Amino acid sequence: MAVYGQGREMRQILGPMSTLDPSRIPAHVAIIMDGNGRWARKRGLIRSLGHENGVDALRRIATRSAELGIRYLTVYAFSTENWQRPRAEVDALMGILVSALKKELKTLKDNNIRLNAIGDLDSLPKQCRKELEEVRSKTASHTHMTLTLALSYSAREELVRAARTLAEAAVAGTIAPADIDATLLRSALYSHPLPDPDLLIRTSGEYRISNYLLWQIAYAELYFSDKLWPDFTADDLDLALLDYQSRDRRFGLTQEQLNALS
Repeated sequence: MAVYGQGREMRQILGPMSTLDPSRIPAHVAIIMDGNGRWARKRGLIRSLGHENGVDALRRIATRSAELGIRYLTVYAFSTENWQRPRAEVDALMGILVSALKKELKTLKDNNIRLNAIGDLDSLPKQCRKELEEVRSKTASHTHMTLTLALSYSAREELVRAARTLAEAAVAGTIAPADIDATLLRSALYSHPLPDPDLLIRTSGEYRISNYLLWQIAYAELYFSDKLWPDFTADDLDLALLDYQSRDRRFGLTQEQLNALS
């Protein structure tokens, strides 16, 4: 994994002629949408207003991603650790999730975006599960982009669950222990059959992965922005993509080997 970014003004670094190369747009972008609470606190607002403005940011980024031809956008919306937050904030977050799913259905339809979700979805409140399933069903035929919400998600829990699933299959005789390899393990993950992310973006100036897609980002490029998530704009996404396009992705090979393959 390569680590770059820090919210650098890539257009200044790369020059005024720098534009995105349509042929090098990443197929899959994952985002840790961090900073909603701090955004609200800086303005003397309650935290729930930060989360509401975070929904506006997601709409901007999802729309821009669809315009650019990104096929998969996966966002960290609610972690298993977030259940430990004050009850009032958790209740507000669940309420915002329900209202956002209802309100953003038009955006998903207008941009031909399919909604997906990964995580321990059974732990979500009943109304959240109901709205989530309705929107997933209504957008199931959409083909331009898949927007995946990671909800009640933990990468470690995902890996434990996958290991348990494969162990149970081995005990039942469906598979042999020797059959278990990276491909089989991948098939047992929440994210299957999504491709691995090419680029992971984290906002708010934090430099952590925070238990997010640990298996899937093994070869992802990492980009960190100082912007708080509600302030993250389509232009900020473009800067992250310019940064991504400035790198050589070698996947363990030498540059000479890559040149020979091209």
